[in-house]
Amino acid sequence: MTPELTALTLAALLQAAQYILYAIPANLELGTRYTGGSRDYAPDKPMSKRTARLGRALDNHFQGLILFGIATTVISISDQSSTLTAVCAFLYLTARILYIPAYAYGLNPWRSLIWFVGFLSTMTILLVALF
Repeated sequence: MTPELTALTLAALLQAAQYILYAIPANLELGTRYTGGSRDYAPDKPMSKRTARLGRALDNHFQGLILFGIATTVISISDQSSTLTAVCAFLYLTARILYIPAYAYGLNPWRSLIWFVGFLSTMTILLVALF
């Protein structure tokens, strides 16, 4: 497996862990009747700011993982893996790990800077694949 695909696999496992980090407090705060139901009605009370932020960070990772998955697949299938693309792949993974607490604790502007590192890493992999 290429280093990029290893980073993608780890990012997918991070996504699962991130889901658990969000789901546990959401269930505790909203109750399993709501979270396990069809959600046809609004919850009785809102989630805490931190739990809501964890949910938004999870959604953001779903979005970023799509582009990162494309980038790592393209670079691996085209046999263009290099030191640069491997470093970018693990920079993306590191940025995603750091993004979770940065978002959960409202660390601005660090959250946006961390996000940008991950995005730039993904774009670099895609550009390397084209050239």
